This record gives sequence, C-alpha cells and structure tokens, in this order.
Amino acid sequence: MSTLGTGPADLLRGLVSSDPGRPRITVYDDTDSPTRGERIELSARVLANWVAKAANLLQDDLDAGVGTVVRLDLPPHWRTLYWALAVWSVGGCVEVPPNRTGYAGSPPEPAPGGPDVVVTDDPGAPHAEAPVVLVTLAALARAASGPVPMGGVDEARELATHGDEFEPWDTPTGDDPALRAHGEDTAYGELVARDATADRVHTATTDTAAFLRLALSVLAADGSIVLSRGEPSPDILAARLEAEGVTRSG
Repeated sequence: MSTLGTGPADLLRGLVSSDPGRPRITVYDDTDSPTRGERIELSARVLANWVAKAANLLQDDLDAGVGTVVRLDLPPHWRTLYWALAVWSVGGCVEVPPNRTGYAGSPPEPAPGGPDVVVTDDPGAPHAEAPVVLVTLAALARAASGPVPMGGVDEARELATHGDEFEPWDTPTGDDPALRAHGEDTAYGELVARDATADRVHTATTDTAAFLRLALSVLAADGSIVLSRGEPSPDILAARLEAEGVTRSG
C-alpha cells in the first residue's frame, strides 16, 4: 500500500509531485438540474490549482486561517472537494450542516457562535452574520445565475482572479479541529485514514461528509474517485464504471 502525506495539504502536494496528470476525481452528473449531462475530470495538478485559488480567496479576502470554521453547504461534487481542501490548506475547520449529511433523527445542536464563513450553492441558505461565498456548480459558469447575497462573493466571477500558488499564514496542529459533521469534530491528526488501497473507487453518496472522508482515504492511498450524481439507469452506470476502470465501490 502506498500512502501520501500526513495531512490534507501534504496529501495534495504529494499527489502533484508523484503523478500530476493522472485523473484524481471524475464526476458524472445525472441530476435534474442545469448541470445534467456533465462529465468533469480533474488531475492532481488541476485540482491543486483550484485549491490554491480557493485558499487564497479564503485567506486574503475573508481572513480565514487556523481555527476558522467554514460551513461547507454543498453536495458531493468536484467543487466541494477543492473547497474542503482549501479550508484545510488555510488550517480551518470544515463544517458540514445536517442537511448535507443525511443525518438520521433530530439534527445535532449547532456549535456555539455559528460558522465564520459559509460556502454554499444556495443563495437563500441561512448564514447569520457570516460572509458568504456563493458557488455555482456548473463547470463553465462565469457568474452566478441568480442573486448573490448582499456582501457575498460570487465564486464563478471572482475565483479566477486569485493566484495559482498558495502559502498559508500558519499551519494547524494535529489536535486542531478539521471536520465537523454528524455532531462530532474530527481533528487534523485523525482526518486522513490509512487503510485504503490504491483503487479507482466509485461512490454515489449524497452525504458530503462521507464523500470527503472517502476521497481523502482513497487519495492518501494514491487512488482516485469516480462520483455519480443523480440516478443513471443500471445499464448506463455499469458501462461507465467499466469504461472508467473502477475497481470497487465505496
């Protein structure tokens, strides 16, 4: 088994160094939405470029750093992966709200004080006084298709203006919170699992926290993810998984 890095930021640097051009996440979209029919594939190099831009936006424009809580109100998606990695690059904590986790039963009590930043694809999502980054999921979007919350950041319009290289102001310790989901915190030292093999792994999960944990585990083992959004027919799905060289489902 091959493993890369000790934390999310180290992991990404290791992937770029070891094999920058190999696909690391491939997404098929069968949702009833404007993104239906998209197939998007990102190599380690391209993923790192998106992460750097998002991390620079967080750090330079929103003063995010170690300890900053960023609510990631997004579905499993390639954009969700780079935003999570960007939060971890600045040393912040990704908070996945209950509506994105498939939480069974009564939702857990929110953390006192709420998030410091909200990253969402829903312009009507509650955010209290936190600044908002509005994400448009469509691959070729150059601006949000609807209204942006007052004072918010239109990611599709503004992300491209940020640099392709990122240097953090500070780095988190292994005890700092990295992921808050299902009512529990996971520290940086416990975030990246080390029990996966270097597979091409398919998932159709709608749980954002589960998607992020799986992606980190697979990437740490030098593997890659194929994500299905929506519900393709069994025949179409089987053909895709064969064409993508999927070795297991997660």
